[in-house]
Amino acid sequence: MKKLMLGNEAVARGAYEAGVTVATAYPGTPSTEITENIAKYDDIYSEWSPNEKVALEVAIGASIAGARAICSMKHVGLNVAADPLFTASYTGVNGGLVIMVADDPGMHSSQNEQDSRHYARAAKVPMLEPSDSQECLDFVKKAFEISEKYDTPVIVRLSTRIAHSQSFVEISEKSDYKLKDYKKDYQKYVMMPGMARKRHVIVEKRMSELSNDSNQSDLNHIEWKDKKIGIITSGISYQYAKEAFPEASFLKLGMVYPLPENLIKHFAQEVEKLYIIEELDPFIEDQVKKMGIEAIGKEKLPVTGEYSAKLIRECLTGITEHQENKTGETAPVRPPVMCPGCPHRGTFYVLKKLKLSVSGDIGYYTLGALPPNEAMDTCVCMGASIGVLHGMEKARGKEFAQKSVAVIGDSTFIHSGITGIIDIVYNKGNSTVIILDNSITGMTGHQHNPTTGFTIKGEPTKQVDLVKLANAVGIDRVRIADPFDIKGFEKVVREELEAEEPSVIIAQRPCALLKNVKFDGALRINREKCKKCKKCMTIGCPAIVDKGDHIEVNEALCVGCNLCTKVCAFDAFEKAGEING
Repeated sequence: MKKLMLGNEAVARGAYEAGVTVATAYPGTPSTEITENIAKYDDIYSEWSPNEKVALEVAIGASIAGARAICSMKHVGLNVAADPLFTASYTGVNGGLVIMVADDPGMHSSQNEQDSRHYARAAKVPMLEPSDSQECLDFVKKAFEISEKYDTPVIVRLSTRIAHSQSFVEISEKSDYKLKDYKKDYQKYVMMPGMARKRHVIVEKRMSELSNDSNQSDLNHIEWKDKKIGIITSGISYQYAKEAFPEASFLKLGMVYPLPENLIKHFAQEVEKLYIIEELDPFIEDQVKKMGIEAIGKEKLPVTGEYSAKLIRECLTGITEHQENKTGETAPVRPPVMCPGCPHRGTFYVLKKLKLSVSGDIGYYTLGALPPNEAMDTCVCMGASIGVLHGMEKARGKEFAQKSVAVIGDSTFIHSGITGIIDIVYNKGNSTVIILDNSITGMTGHQHNPTTGFTIKGEPTKQVDLVKLANAVGIDRVRIADPFDIKGFEKVVREELEAEEPSVIIAQRPCALLKNVKFDGALRINREKCKKCKKCMTIGCPAIVDKGDHIEVNEALCVGCNLCTKVCAFDAFEKAGEING
């Protein structure tokens, strides 16, 4: 039976058909939907882990116990999971272990544009790369076979376009996979130096076998057409290149590490001109050129951003394609904004008003850096806001600490913020940390986390108490404040900044998009009362519009959170009509 599927959805189906027992992940665009879809299969244990390192460790444990396990993350998540990955390469597996990594060329929702293929080479594990949804399903199943045959974790690399595009997929029944026997084997799984040295030899032998076998693998194949142009490519770049040069011959690589050296040399000898087309780094290109093969790649193609058929044609042919704009108009720039009713809007309004230095973190609240808020100074990686603030304090002293805060989301705090808090306490810091608690993981589409009290399947579970957690690691001053209570929240921030010890403020108000959140209905502006001071515009609500000669509320967008009423000195806002919550 054929079904139209997202790449991520097809990965989930592939995991199911492969007989996966355990699936773990930390949500991160563009990988999030993989585990969300796996969780729909009742016979697979699925979880949102606190972070990617824990997620991979759980999957490794399941593999050692004899189960097939899959762990999913975005590219920067692999940085967090790198520690167990490199050692799991040495230990090998029992049941198959597949690691899904979704790269983000073009940085649609990421802080960098790293190329995860380097991890495969560095960790010495094979990597597969599908080019459509059907291959997403097929390659996951193939990855489990490779994992168990060669005793290795296998990385399957997606990109945003593969993860979030749809194509038809032929689905099958679930395989009859039986748990492998669990056997104690400290020589294999206890990586003390003496055992690790022996395992390293095995890893090198394994990679040599994989390299030789890749030449005959059906993952890599040649598509012969006109031999004047030959193209080596993989993943989504294959789709772009096929559209750009439909008559060319192709060596399509499904296994991007290790490369099929003999197959590449054979292909190169048969074509007149060889191109290597790949997004981001010259990963394939560098290896091909080290084989002594002449090829054209990054000297004509960019190392940044997403590709397209048009870009490839223009770069490789030098012919620019002009597309007529029949309207004569260009689409306006639409920067991302916090939703109407977003609880973080009040927080950043206060932080800007107090003219504080703010170290920020990864989440949609990073939008607090943009106008009109402009209340965030740094954003490095998950959990970094707290460590960065501590470093700033130690560099610039007590006076700076009293004029600076860190902001971090509730899910991000659990992910990697706790250790930063411990660092502040242990090393006698005096920083103020604001945990933005909106009762959900907002940036990736409302996933539960340990602070919400529900699992990935919506089952009730114990809820992490942020107050008790902060107390437990040594923070004596913990305050809960409502960011929509502008005056009250400002008072709390001022008091904690003046304190002679570290403190935590929990800015607590649920996301406006949660189903259980109701407001009193849309507002409008009474033009007789409005003085056009534009103070309301400083909160950055998209429902409030400057029309030039007057300010008005877009009632279709307004949820009635009433934050604007807290900043208007003239009581110009009033209820528009019926409740729209």
